[in-house]
Amino acid sequence: MNERESRKVVDAMKEQYDHTKVPKEAKDRIAAGIRQAREEMEGGSEMKNGKNNNRKNREGGIIFMIKRTGMTAAAAVLAITVLTNVNPTIAQAMERIPVIGSISKVVTFRTYEDKTNNFEAKIDVPKVEGENNTDLEANKSIQEYADQLIAMYEADLKASEGKGNYALESVYDVVSDNNKYLSLRIRTTLIMASGTEFVKVFTIDKETGNVVTLKELLAGRENALEKIGENIKEQMREQMKADETVSYFLDTEMPELDFKGLTGDESYYFNKDGKMVITFDEYQVAPGYMGAVEFTIPESVTGEF
Repeated sequence: MNERESRKVVDAMKEQYDHTKVPKEAKDRIAAGIRQAREEMEGGSEMKNGKNNNRKNREGGIIFMIKRTGMTAAAAVLAITVLTNVNPTIAQAMERIPVIGSISKVVTFRTYEDKTNNFEAKIDVPKVEGENNTDLEANKSIQEYADQLIAMYEADLKASEGKGNYALESVYDVVSDNNKYLSLRIRTTLIMASGTEFVKVFTIDKETGNVVTLKELLAGRENALEKIGENIKEQMREQMKADETVSYFLDTEMPELDFKGLTGDESYYFNKDGKMVITFDEYQVAPGYMGAVEFTIPESVTGEF
């Protein structure tokens, strides 16, 4: 793609972008990147000759088309992605655009794998990338959690000398991504004589890049932890009343083991309706056959976030 063709693509993208309904903040920042790309292409004649030949080879199989009507915000992001892949000048300019909203990226930083006799482990360690691939503070907490899983596996392997059956697998997904927070869920399954599931959710403040604990989120909200805890108890009782196969550690003959309430260290995220969801590991608040459980808390209890 020569400079003239590049300008046409950028102009086409800009024309369609101007008619795309996206948040003003996103529009301003992306438009800045487009302007920067045009300026650098106009003064970037040194990119010709040898470098262009390599670029033509990469571009040979790419068909880029922008419809005149109906272009959505998702299509605008796709257009930007294609341009940054085929044109280094545009890519360099677009890298200066701050990460906002769902443009935040989660990648697999590394995978720990081991197989010794009948012991095996596979642990995917995620990493959240911020503006210009900056390393967010939240990644320290994520790495520490992964290190704990690895240490547990290696300690169990050493203690058993590799005898017996043991399988540990840990995977992740983005369970929630809104304007303020990104929630990364890590699901870990441990299988020995029976299986156990652990769920850890890291909810990250997009502005600071820090993990926000439940206690920190509710700071300043009077008796918030107690109110949410009581609501969870109500939900437990309602579920057990409606279905005799449902069971929780509540109102049992061993009250010392019953669910007492929240500590502020529990995992949580916000669902697509903006409601808080509290998650618990298997065996934490219910018998093992119930698996890992979660409770959606009404806004009338939590208030708005």
